Amino acid sequence: MAKRKKDNLKWIKETLELKPDHHWESPPEYKIFVAGRGAVRFNVPHDWHFEPKENSFRFCDRKPPDDDCGLEVSYNHLPQRDWSLFPLKRTLKQIIADDTRNPFEVGEVITVKRQTARIVWIEMQFIDTQEEPREAFSRTCIAIGSNIQCLITYEFWADQAEQLTPVWDEVIRSLTLGLYIRDPRSGLAFPD
Repeated sequence: MAKRKKDNLKWIKETLELKPDHHWESPPEYKIFVAGRGAVRFNVPHDWHFEPKENSFRFCDRKPPDDDCGLEVSYNHLPQRDWSLFPLKRTLKQIIADDTRNPFEVGEVITVKRQTARIVWIEMQFIDTQEEPREAFSRTCIAIGSNIQCLITYEFWADQAEQLTPVWDEVIRSLTLGLYIRDPRSGLAFPD
């Protein structure tokens, strides 16, 4: 999808035929999401609803308002410098501490190290009170790599955790930052 001028934020969907020898691969039942020519890439369930937002991208298991979970991602290009000392864990803990939903349980920060990225995420439980009170999970991930910073959030009902947790696992497993795609029909990625 390409974005028009900033004063007219409308998205244009474009479908391209893949080359027979393309390099795109995802597990069965998943599709590959790519933003910014490869600034951020990960796998999401193939039948999930996609909604581009002004500053982020949102996926839901069904079209709202009938959705039961939502995954949202945003990213920023960072200036060229060494980001290896940026306090990811402390930043993530502060995000959770500032959460206004009053979490009743907060997990430990999970660290994932990749060759080209640092990834941290955490899970919290809270009671959603928008309609009838219902227990929910929220997972938040911050990642930095190749001068890209991304934020991913994922929220789902506690009673659906068994079926929805594998989605998060696949998003984190497949998360790639800063491998740019020159030709989307081939899927070949190159670091800038």
